[in-house]
Parts: sequence; structure tokens; C-alpha cells
Amino acid sequence: MKKLLVASRNQKKLGELQRILAGSPDLRDIELLSLNDVPEYPEAPEKGLTFAENALMKAREGAKYTGLPTVGDDSGLAVDFMNGMPGVLSARWAGRHGDDKANLDLLLAQLSDVDEPHRGAQFVCAIALALPGGKEHLVHGKMPGRLIRSPRGAGGFGYDPIFVADGHTLTSAELDPDAKDAISHRGQALRALATVIAKTLN
Repeated sequence: MKKLLVASRNQKKLGELQRILAGSPDLRDIELLSLNDVPEYPEAPEKGLTFAENALMKAREGAKYTGLPTVGDDSGLAVDFMNGMPGVLSARWAGRHGDDKANLDLLLAQLSDVDEPHRGAQFVCAIALALPGGKEHLVHGKMPGRLIRSPRGAGGFGYDPIFVADGHTLTSAELDPDAKDAISHRGQALRALATVIAKTLN
């Protein structure tokens, strides 16, 4: 069975990535591994100015150190009123990487005086595939919506509890996993990349 490394240690994000990739008929014969399944290697900090730069960096590192085809992703929330911020800083908006509650609370406080018509936002992601031989592929996904004033739902992660996608009434944290995958920025990008992965690995 061919192996594909998903360069992530975030268990919730990893589960989402693996669920979407595993749902592709083209990838049923490919074993998905995480960073927890391979020998530890030096991971550079995310210093890219764009999602694409960070995604490519993660994918390239994985391919370099493990010799496996590697998928790297970077994603975040771009708020219209804040000129696209937190953007690439989404995971460390409150100062410490991965503190979802602190990030969410800070963002809500910063938007407390912003009226509903101006609370538009979008989840954005870039997902890269890097091969040990040097070939690379990059795809993007985007999910537009709006931000509500208080968290709802226990699913998802990050800013999901305050984000409602266009055309929906439930937050991303209230949607069941399949419903979220069907519309999410990450789902769009991974489905676009799945065909490339299948052709490349098979």
C-alpha cells in the first residue's frame, strides 16, 4: 500500500484531513500517516506571509526528511472588517499557538462594536503536495460567511463556533462532520488535490 504523510500534529485538523482524503474513492489504497507515525524531524516555524508559503514549507519538509509524498496545509480566518486578519496568524492570534479559546475570545472582543452587516469573513486554506523528487502541487479553498457574537456548537475547532457559512444557519461547530466537509475550505481544496494525489502515487 502506498503511503502519504499528512504533515500535522493537530489531532482535530488531522482527523478532518484524513476523513476527507479517506472519503475519496481514488485514495482507498493509500495509507495516510501523520507526524506522529514517522520519526521526529526538525519542524521550522510558520513564518510565511501567505497560507501557500506555509503549506509548501510543511510539505517540502515532510518529503525531505521522510522520503514520503507529503501533504501540508495552512488555513485561517480572514475577517473583512480587519482587512483579512487574523489570516496566517489565526492559530496564534492571542499570542500562544493553538489556544483556540483565547484566539476566539480575543477576536470577539475586537469585533464587539461591529454591526452585523460588517461581520463578513471567510475561511481560507492552501494545501500543498510535495514529492521526494521535487515535484509540487498547490490548491486553494475558500468558504465565505459571517461571524456571530457568541460561540455555538461543540464540534470543529478554532473559530468554527462563531462562523456561519453563507447560505447556512448553523455554525461550523454545529454541523456534522460530513456536512462541514461538503462545504468547507479544506474540503474543497482536498477534493481538488485528491485526483492529483491518486494519479501521482498510483
